[in-house]
Amino acid sequence: MAAPSTMTAKPATGIASLLKTAFINALIALVLFSLMVGIRTEAGSDGQLTYWTRFGELASLVGAVFGGSIVIELLRQWIGPTGAEKLVPPAVQSGMSFIGRYLAPALLIFTVLVPVIFYDQRYILDLAILVLTYVMLGWGLNVVVGLAGLLDLGYVAFYAVGAYSYGLLATNFGWSFWICLPLAGILAAFWGVLLGFPVLRLRGDYLAIVTLAFGEIIRLVIINWQELTGGPNGVSGIPRPSFFGIPLDNSDEGLAARLGIEYSPTHRIVFLFYLILALALLTNWVTIRLRRLPIGRAWEALREDEVACRALGINTTTTKLTAFATGAMFGGFAGAFFATRQGFISPESFTFQESALVLAIVVLGGMGSQLGVALAALAMIGGFELFRGLETYRMLVFGMSMVLIMIWRPRGLIGHRAPTVYLRKAEAISSDLVKEGHG
Repeated sequence: MAAPSTMTAKPATGIASLLKTAFINALIALVLFSLMVGIRTEAGSDGQLTYWTRFGELASLVGAVFGGSIVIELLRQWIGPTGAEKLVPPAVQSGMSFIGRYLAPALLIFTVLVPVIFYDQRYILDLAILVLTYVMLGWGLNVVVGLAGLLDLGYVAFYAVGAYSYGLLATNFGWSFWICLPLAGILAAFWGVLLGFPVLRLRGDYLAIVTLAFGEIIRLVIINWQELTGGPNGVSGIPRPSFFGIPLDNSDEGLAARLGIEYSPTHRIVFLFYLILALALLTNWVTIRLRRLPIGRAWEALREDEVACRALGINTTTTKLTAFATGAMFGGFAGAFFATRQGFISPESFTFQESALVLAIVVLGGMGSQLGVALAALAMIGGFELFRGLETYRMLVFGMSMVLIMIWRPRGLIGHRAPTVYLRKAEAISSDLVKEGHG
């Protein structure tokens, strides 16, 4: 009869510990906020100090801290390390597991239907295009940071190379988007190889500093080489993309006239949406395929331990260079799309803040996780738009979110570091290969 009481004692102990933690946090909040919120002082018109109380607001803050502490502890125990006591009911855990299994297909289907559902809402379509652009950038950087384990703080340089490559080729030579797109990717990959050579012997913080400097060098070159890039004035009049040679305008040669439908400016926005969606899915498909090839397994080995990677006979030089070139190529594709979508590019669009934002998307989503990067891009870019009316609190909420995610999920929302190839079952070896004489 002692077994049932033992089993029921653990949840009670967990709940008591949870309430104790919440009470301590609320007490600390009461002490901290008493002078900042509860009692306010101000110099009066006669020079004397006056004060007034706001105990109602103080009580609200303390209550919010108490309730928030309970929620945080529940989430911590739910998504915390394996083996920790979990207070979330098994039904909720199984439901979340079911949602996680079908989240990626459902998200893809919804993304495809976004132009159909929100056809008349230009703002949502533009926001969706922006989110997909950062998803593609995140997937490209994920090759370098998530798979190869190389910390790159200058990824915006390849984004800028792709944008300026398309902008200059299209405006100076009149080449179409479909010709300039692969050229922008090739040029960005070339610059990725150039970056890879100087950093072959660097790791960790030193690698981050060099890549950061590379991004700043590219930006300064763009600003000062005015004869080629236009300097601070940028490049304007960049041609819009066509549907394989058919313009998306109101002319007699336009796509709407050829299809016999009424022209709408939304047609071009919908086309841009599906274009960046196709580029993002291509990035995802190529990344997944590369992970299953020897080069992808070499990236993962390099990420886990470079010394062991060398000991296995893997050429770390080619491994690093291919990682930089592949990630840079996808960044160049995204830059070309950015240029044709905006019709104007300038150095202000390629600052370090862009590199930091893309890196934050990769880290928060989970390095090596394609779905995690997509969810992080949706949360960060869409979340910034939700708080656009609260300019004072946008970065505050952003910083708090990053801190909480790093506390709860150090490997990101969907951490994925499992090797691509591993033995699914143990296999016996020949007895003459072991010292004991049996396999």
